[in-house]
Amino acid sequence: MCLWVIQTGISWKLVALAIASYYLRMLAITAGYHRYFSHRAYKTTRVFQFILACLAMTSAQKGVLWWATHHRHHHKHSDQEKDRHSPLQRGFWFSHVGWLISENYMQTDLRLVRDLAKYPELRFLNQFHVIPPLLYAGLMYAVGGFPGLIWGFFISTTILYHCTFFINSLTHIMGRVRYNSRDGSKNSFILAILCCGEGWHNNHHYYQSSVNQGWFWWEVDFSYYLLTVLSWFGIVWDLRRPPPHIKAKILSSGTA
Repeated sequence: MCLWVIQTGISWKLVALAIASYYLRMLAITAGYHRYFSHRAYKTTRVFQFILACLAMTSAQKGVLWWATHHRHHHKHSDQEKDRHSPLQRGFWFSHVGWLISENYMQTDLRLVRDLAKYPELRFLNQFHVIPPLLYAGLMYAVGGFPGLIWGFFISTTILYHCTFFINSLTHIMGRVRYNSRDGSKNSFILAILCCGEGWHNNHHYYQSSVNQGWFWWEVDFSYYLLTVLSWFGIVWDLRRPPPHIKAKILSSGTA
């Protein structure tokens, strides 16, 4: 569908729509799918939990319970034989996208998300995960017609796919190592910008439950900034941050 850009052409408005659509949903993935549903790094209301799930699911990355299940499994077996998307075990291509289209990983193991599966609305969304992206695509069409659909949904979603998947693949191959996380996780400034803070992957794997993945002032983390603002209004609370003694355990070399 991205090839329809040949017909729609390029304009600043369409590019701006694609970028806005990208970052809106990237924030929902990082602050919602990842830091809340997968790691429970903060607390929120049941209503906002539902909103987070719906918004994150407009990314077309399957269901909220499916996403959290596979991510928790990844952390349990990071870069080991059972890790489903480790580039160190199965190569770059499979870790980037191959595992997603494998029939072996289509199911949701509710045993890994019992804390989330108790909510019937989340189970409903997980089962009918095509609804949010379809509604979002309809919104993009309503906003900008067919060009808005192509740029605001298809092009934006394709870029969103690959930048999300780069955290599974590239940040376990390329980057800098600050902490001994006992796996191949690495930090990347570029991916931190593109993925709203997720590029500080070595930090995250070293202390997984932290709501912020950028631990120092120069480590840009848009998702954390957003959650901090939301906490001022009581929408989220109990944000879990790394204690000083955790941040202090830096490897002497600092590189890999």
